[in-house]
Amino acid sequence: MKKNTSIEYKCEDVISLSREWVETIVVGLNLCPFAAPVVRHDTLRYAVSDAQTAEGLASDFLKELNLIQDADEKTIATTLLIMPQGLADFYDYLDLLAHFEKLLAKAGLSGVFQLASFHPAYLFAGVAPDDLSHWTNRSPFPMVHIIREGQMSRVLMHYDNPEEIPERNIKLLQEMGREGLEKRFPPFADFID
Repeated sequence: MKKNTSIEYKCEDVISLSREWVETIVVGLNLCPFAAPVVRHDTLRYAVSDAQTAEGLASDFLKELNLIQDADEKTIATTLLIMPQGLADFYDYLDLLAHFEKLLAKAGLSGVFQLASFHPAYLFAGVAPDDLSHWTNRSPFPMVHIIREGQMSRVLMHYDNPEEIPERNIKLLQEMGREGLEKRFPPFADFID
């Protein structure tokens, strides 16, 4: 994994690359069948935090949580909080994610919102490091997806066998292999161990 914590990112470049990843990989490969409608209706918010400390990132997370909570679902259905600075280490990211979960609970919003996690070095516990299953959660930058649980429940009512999505995704990525993933989304080459 290439790690460079000193890189300065422009907000518009971070959003552009993240949007490309969502459209090419998440929606393009149908890894998340629920993503296409929010992308199509332009109700997926891309928020970039330039914070480099846990405190600053937590503050930006709470701001985004307030924003989505106050917004109409037709305006902001869901939010990707993208954190390009200070979280190159996956385990630091997991610590911050756990802190975000506590903040969500403390705000009384567990059950209203849920968090999904993505990171360039994502690793599932107990799975070999070179297994392509990790790539279902690998993204160009560390990010947290803030999801409305009510919206997710409504979508799941119209989707047959949602519990099969992870297995289908893993099978698809294994069939594509790293070369296929890199061909589809060339920035993935930077994620190779």
